[in-house]
Amino acid sequence: MSDALISSPGGVLAVLCAVAAFWFFIDQITQWKLFQYIPPLLFIYATPVFLNNLDIIPSGSSVYSGLSTYALPAFIVLMLLKVNVPATVRIMGKGILVMLMGTAGVIAGAVIAYVLVHRWLAPDAWKGFGALAGSWIGGTGNMAAAAEMLDTPAEQFGLAVLADNVVYIVWLPLLLASKNFADRFNAWANVPEDRLRMMDSASAAVLEEERTPVMRDYIYLTAIAIGVTWLASTLASIFFHAMMQNYPSLETVLSESTWRILLITTIALALSVTPVSRLPNATAIGTAMVYVFVAGMGARATIEGFGQAPAFLLGAFIWIFIHGAFCLAGAKLFRVDVHSVAIASAANIGAAASAPIVAAFHRPSLVPVSILMALLGYAMGNYLAPITGHLARMAVGQ
Repeated sequence: MSDALISSPGGVLAVLCAVAAFWFFIDQITQWKLFQYIPPLLFIYATPVFLNNLDIIPSGSSVYSGLSTYALPAFIVLMLLKVNVPATVRIMGKGILVMLMGTAGVIAGAVIAYVLVHRWLAPDAWKGFGALAGSWIGGTGNMAAAAEMLDTPAEQFGLAVLADNVVYIVWLPLLLASKNFADRFNAWANVPEDRLRMMDSASAAVLEEERTPVMRDYIYLTAIAIGVTWLASTLASIFFHAMMQNYPSLETVLSESTWRILLITTIALALSVTPVSRLPNATAIGTAMVYVFVAGMGARATIEGFGQAPAFLLGAFIWIFIHGAFCLAGAKLFRVDVHSVAIASAANIGAAASAPIVAAFHRPSLVPVSILMALLGYAMGNYLAPITGHLARMAVGQ
């Protein structure tokens, strides 16, 4: 019997939902500039940490496992349905290659940074690095999925959330300020004179507004999310047991949970090229579920785990500047303008929450495609983030 003030599953779930709703409500009614630099995500994670440590909600509840089993697969499906690779490539052109260079920088930066700071971190800190790689390749949903695949401890996940937000405070102003150097940057990168005009024209021709949802759309989305989850879970069990019979040494990298999430990701990406992708509001519903899931991760954490924060943050800053160097190299190599480079980096590091902010500041006509670029990162994150974590682990011989 838990000693927590609120211990019933219904009560715990209500608290997690209320925490997520509260911080977005505060953001909405106050319009504090604070939330432009510290997204509500950090507060949504931190609040349940304190509620747990103050014995208001328990550190263990069937709700938390339920979120992993049901909510996580559902939001992966819903958010991936809107990935539109052809449209993104048509509009951004070689800007996509810069984003991929930035993704490569995230992977390389994680390994290098972990090698430099791991001696001051817990032995399982590579799992936290893998979770943070998920956020910096695709977004918060990828962070949650990577944490599930790597079995990341709640404390390490908390360090990843903290580092994600602290770095964001520094990195976002740099991306915004880069607009002031557009002419010099574009001259340095030898950007073709008609590149910006061609992007604006392609954006106007390709993108269309999402229609207003009706009731049946939500029924369709529910059926798709649950159906994909069931199918992927069934296949994951089959594949995992076959792997254990033939290649048991792979269990360290490919757990049954990893199989499940990779299959969910793959099936959802396949659906994104079908008419299913036109169902409205899928991304918004998926994102709401992500925030409740993150609150659940916070409820499992203890405050003691944050003693590693200085070393983890040092590693994160080393990491982010390696990512930036890769982006600059991509801009020079592919002759891409500063606006596209800033959006590409934001699509990696800040995902769908930040890429539109950077696009609106640099070039408003690219706001819609900035969201598509973020979703492209989301499509890659579930594959690449766990690999990044394992590369960091192997780099130090763990």
